[in-house]
Amino acid sequence: MEIPERKRYSRQIILPEMGMAGQEKLKAAKVLVIGAGGLGCPVLQYLVAAGVGTIGVVDDDTVDVTNLHRQILYSPDDIGKGKAETAVRKLAVMNPYVILKAIPVRLDESNAAEIISNYDLVIDGSDNFPTRYLANDICVELNKPLVFGSILRFEGQVSVFNYKGGPTYRCLFPEAEEGDNCEVAGVIGILPGIIGTYMANETIKIICEIGEILSGKLLVLNALGNTNNIFSFSRSSAFPVKELTINEIPATQPVTNKIEEMFFEELEVKLESGAEDLYLIDVRENYEFEEDFIGGKNIPLSEIPENVSLFPADKTIVFYCTTGKRSRMAATLLAKSGFDGQSFWVKKA
Repeated sequence: MEIPERKRYSRQIILPEMGMAGQEKLKAAKVLVIGAGGLGCPVLQYLVAAGVGTIGVVDDDTVDVTNLHRQILYSPDDIGKGKAETAVRKLAVMNPYVILKAIPVRLDESNAAEIISNYDLVIDGSDNFPTRYLANDICVELNKPLVFGSILRFEGQVSVFNYKGGPTYRCLFPEAEEGDNCEVAGVIGILPGIIGTYMANETIKIICEIGEILSGKLLVLNALGNTNNIFSFSRSSAFPVKELTINEIPATQPVTNKIEEMFFEELEVKLESGAEDLYLIDVRENYEFEEDFIGGKNIPLSEIPENVSLFPADKTIVFYCTTGKRSRMAATLLAKSGFDGQSFWVKKA
């Protein structure tokens, strides 16, 4: 590494955890970023600035005016231009020592394996389930670590999959669950920056082999309520959600068969009949509860651990949210805490 390049990264190199050895690992790394949108932009900007040697950018989309409030790599002059090519052109100006490759195609079953095989690590900044599952499955097949991020409204998630044989995306989300996306539900513009930098940080840690990696852990950050929680999960060859716990609660008991799924239609019937044995909990955030109220108490998922003692064992506890993900986590948390009653999780229709 020449002197001008070393000087560029000097503030990073002097970190004891990094050193010149870490910087050389970054320079030798080949990283593929899927999506040059809200998450892809900050990920790309920080990895290019950090000196990752080779970066591929996969995206077949074009810049739209609605992107500009959060995809800050682009400007109004870029509207209508391809994201992959535009991103690479701008990033090349940021750091001439990085090799950048625009891949202006949609990742699909016909090209995913060939594209991903050329890189050491994959970052998934996509916004749809088919791409997420495809990226995961190919990374498992090719034994590539996968850094994952997602955003919606004020909430973001980050995790690392298939890291040294660790859990995969399917271990956490066995099946795609219908829900809102940013186009329908919106997203605060700053959130992709927060989550994207987390993703870039995990990538650098993986490449340099430093720190604690979010493997088997899901970081859930809510920018509106300033909450930050980590949920743990383990790998399963059959890809079920297994041993899901929140870090604040010790696993005092194994999860039992007292957790079941209840369909929303069944819940509606019970509510209409005035069933008195139900204890209904909406685990969405306060603003979601206020906007779309169907009954019960509002205890956001992040506050479940501190409210375990409030759940009556003589009633059937029913958690609900929009997609079923948070309600399922809440039901599992309750069982792991030692709660001796019956609980259900519901995906709101």
